[in-house]
Amino acid sequence: MRRAGRSMVERTSKFLLIVAGSVCFMLILYQYVGPGLSLGAPSGRAPAEELDLFPTPDPHYVKKYYFPVRALERALAFDMKGEDVIVFLHIQKTGGTTFGRHLVQNVRLEVPCDCRPGQKKCTCYRPNRRETWLFSRFSTGWSCGLHADWTELTSCVPGVLDKRESAALKAP
Repeated sequence: MRRAGRSMVERTSKFLLIVAGSVCFMLILYQYVGPGLSLGAPSGRAPAEELDLFPTPDPHYVKKYYFPVRALERALAFDMKGEDVIVFLHIQKTGGTTFGRHLVQNVRLEVPCDCRPGQKKCTCYRPNRRETWLFSRFSTGWSCGLHADWTELTSCVPGVLDKRESAALKAP
């Protein structure tokens, strides 16, 4: 009789522990997910597009650059079969390595970049020509130096591309 009573108490205490744990879990879940849910009741908040992240201007912030909306929303046409080249400017600690890898490995192209196992660089040729359309660490290597900035790239890239094209013309 004692064993039956003790197991009943153990079962009851385990059940209560599971119920209490579930309630705590639901409360914590509600704290994280609940404020974002509307659940049919008006929340009194403005839609996301009407929210102003900085309602009061920062007196220490001085706006130096004014970019017109027209310049920010312009569309550029890239002609891979022509003479256009994408020059990838890698800025450290901004996810540039991941983005650069995606450019050579995951972009769906007519002629995808040829990335071979064990090699750090991929060959990214234009359709029907042995010319590169992408100038980046993963396609041409560090041709202009490690983490070359804008000024280094603008002075270096044309010369490197000219050398590569003349070498490609000489090769059989």
